[in-house]
Amino acid sequence: MNESVGFVEHLRQILTSWGLYDENSISPFAVWKFLDALDNKDAFINGFIYTLEVSILALLIATIFGTIGGVMATSRFKIIRAYTRIYVELFQNVPLVIQIFFLFYALPVLGIRLDIFTIGVLGVGAYHGAYVSEVVRSGILAVPRGQFEASTSQGFTYIQQMRYIIVPQTIRIILPPMTNQMVNLIKNTSVLLIVGGAELMHSADSYAADYGNYAPAYIFAAVLYFIICYPLAYFAKAYENKLKKAHLTR
Repeated sequence: MNESVGFVEHLRQILTSWGLYDENSISPFAVWKFLDALDNKDAFINGFIYTLEVSILALLIATIFGTIGGVMATSRFKIIRAYTRIYVELFQNVPLVIQIFFLFYALPVLGIRLDIFTIGVLGVGAYHGAYVSEVVRSGILAVPRGQFEASTSQGFTYIQQMRYIIVPQTIRIILPPMTNQMVNLIKNTSVLLIVGGAELMHSADSYAADYGNYAPAYIFAAVLYFIICYPLAYFAKAYENKLKKAHLTR
């Protein structure tokens, strides 16, 4: 922290000597406000780490729910497909903010109390699990029907077909849309702000309210979200282009 303060103070002196630092400025984009936010970087770093933790665990849940749901959605049994359809339609068509409110306010009435971190992981994870389920289902259906027929003729059970033949091919197909879901999941952790979660958006909002430096707070938050999301989005686009080129050269 002392090293950070020393750096900020040194930067403040340089900007003052250049005539760019004015503590009397009331502009929301005044340089002194950004330096003050940098002085309080720990609040943003803690929110950044909290967001990563929620995102990783929520992604794990979304992947588990989505994979199971996607496989069930391609089942030959209508009742199994119906259960999956109910889950997908329910979670996709009810706003995430309402689902978080339900976990936060309704569950205690039923005698179930969860901390905000768990609410974030379960809420965001289950919500995106519905979207991942559709991605997995589409990926499975994109595998040529002949693969199913060939594995069936070799005596594979349905589970063996999925495990050894279909899912490995599906992963390559669904990787770009899955990466996009990861990006959306990370950004959607910001809804925890409404129930007092300590994620990045809440940290920025709390700092802005305490110090009145709204522009630096939200700009810093945007930069940190960008640092997480852009590499994933870039990878998804690059991998998708690679698949297109491979398809064209066949």
